[in-house]
Amino acid sequence: MAVIVWFKNDLRVRDNAALFEAIQCHEPVIPLYCLSPDQFELTSFGFRKTGVFRAKFLLESLEDLDTQLRGLGSGLLVRQGLPAEVLEEVAKEYGAAKVYTSSEIGFEEIEQMTLVSERLKVLNIEVITTENNALLNLEDYALPIHQVPDVFTDFRHLVEKNWAVRAECPMPEQLLGIEIPELALPELSDLGFDKVESDKRSVLEFRGGASEGLKRITYYFEETKLVSSYKLTRNGMVGGDYSSKFSAWLAMGCISARTIYHELIAYERKHGSNESTYWLVFELLWRAYFQLMMRKYPRQFFLKKGLNRFLMSLPAHNKKVFENWMNGETDNAFINANMRELKHTGFMSNRGRQNVASFLCHHLESDWRYGAAYFEEMLIDYDVSSNWCNWAYLAGVGNDPIKNRVFNPDKQAKQYDGEGEFRKRWL
Repeated sequence: MAVIVWFKNDLRVRDNAALFEAIQCHEPVIPLYCLSPDQFELTSFGFRKTGVFRAKFLLESLEDLDTQLRGLGSGLLVRQGLPAEVLEEVAKEYGAAKVYTSSEIGFEEIEQMTLVSERLKVLNIEVITTENNALLNLEDYALPIHQVPDVFTDFRHLVEKNWAVRAECPMPEQLLGIEIPELALPELSDLGFDKVESDKRSVLEFRGGASEGLKRITYYFEETKLVSSYKLTRNGMVGGDYSSKFSAWLAMGCISARTIYHELIAYERKHGSNESTYWLVFELLWRAYFQLMMRKYPRQFFLKKGLNRFLMSLPAHNKKVFENWMNGETDNAFINANMRELKHTGFMSNRGRQNVASFLCHHLESDWRYGAAYFEEMLIDYDVSSNWCNWAYLAGVGNDPIKNRVFNPDKQAKQYDGEGEFRKRWL
């Protein structure tokens, strides 16, 4: 008998609960990744679910994961096709009786998991899911999901009174397995993309893989100690050092939130804590909160009215207005610069994201879901809960307790790009 570890958005060996649980079976382990056509198809909004920047990052991450697994005496099996079909095929091929994988929170992702479970159940193959990408597991919270407050501050006060982040899963020393063929990944062109060239104006050269993610942690914590000034610089817009830039590796699961947390605690013991080191935990809590909100409201965050079901009306989609926004051709230079950074690099600062979302929703009076769908295609660090919950928040149909929150882009440009360096860079 064998067990399959189905990797999805957990492309790492360190602190991988699904991999750890599979190893406890003391059976040969088959590490598997399914490159599904679903990942690259067009959504109902007309954008691909995965664009070229994240596709490149994904292929790099898979290559790095294979290298990690080879070091443990195994390797990564990559098959193209729908997950339910691929898993059935691989289970039959290797005589697998169990599949270990990470749990999901997105509505479409949960639907896919259900299809896989139902198909494999017919073959008496058990699918076992583990929480693998959260700072805290569901059972670590002192309240059931339906009682999680709809306001972040209330949630934070509840959690910070009594909480403990679990230790990382033990690092495997060796995998009991069978010979895995040499990794054969498709090219970007095979996935329908043109070759992407790096832009010299990019804040960072984002390269996929756990090895690169861990290097970034070491750089940000130990080599530069930038985390100790994080709160002071986090609203920057130019260069690689104004914020942690962990988000791409977090979103792909190349590093876990728990790894970042425990590395930060170790840093604080060595170098001391301050408001900036706390603020990084604060941001991890925001991420955890939106994951919980997506669990609590699995459908609503994809609806036009979001959580505000009593809302009478919202702006309709205006194709021309939207295209001008998307291409950085509005009447506002600050907005245009941010949108062009996204278009050419797949990245945008947090300050930029808030401004362009507010501008689309409130100044251009356009349907916010098209903006969220465009970000889904373009962002290297796309994460289903962070993206859709943040967009709903800024559109006024999410968790923001302040109604009619609107950013003034001219005021924001003066405050965060006072010398115009960022605008000159992209315009």
